[in-house]
Amino acid sequence: MIHLLRTNSEHPDFGALIKLLDAYLAVTDGDEHAFYNQYNKIDKIKHVVLAYENDVPIGCGAIKAFGEDAMEVKRMFVAEAGRNKGIATTLLMELESWATELGFQRCVLETGKRQSEAIALYKKNGYQVTDNYGQYVGVANSVCFAKVIVT
Repeated sequence: MIHLLRTNSEHPDFGALIKLLDAYLAVTDGDEHAFYNQYNKIDKIKHVVLAYENDVPIGCGAIKAFGEDAMEVKRMFVAEAGRNKGIATTLLMELESWATELGFQRCVLETGKRQSEAIALYKKNGYQVTDNYGQYVGVANSVCFAKVIVT
C-alpha cells in the first residue's frame, strides 16, 4: 500500500532518496551533470511529498515557488523497486493539489531529454512542452513543461 507524507527538505528520507536520484542523474546526464546539479539544491525546499510502500520510502517530489502564479516541480524520483506502479503519477498529483491549496494556478518543470520515462510521465499527466525558462534557456538537452492546475 502506498502512503504519502507532506514534509520539507529536512526529512531524512527525502535526503536518502535524493542521493539515489543524484546517482541516477550522474549517469544519464553524463558530462552535463555538474551544470544541472547546481540548480537542484534542496536546502530551501519547503514543500516535499514522500511516497512510502509498506513503510519504506520509495519516491519523492517537491515544489517551490516560481513567480507569483506557478510552482516548479523539482526532484521527482521513484526508486527502481517502485517503478511502473503509478507512484510517480500519485506523487505528481499530490504536488499539484498542494500547489493549488497554496493558491498557485500552474506548475512548471524541467527535465533532461535523456529522461524518456520522465517525459512520458509528464505528457501522460497533461503537461505541455513549453519554451525553456530561466537557466535552461538555450540548453539543448533540457525540455521544459507547464500545466494549468486551476481552471
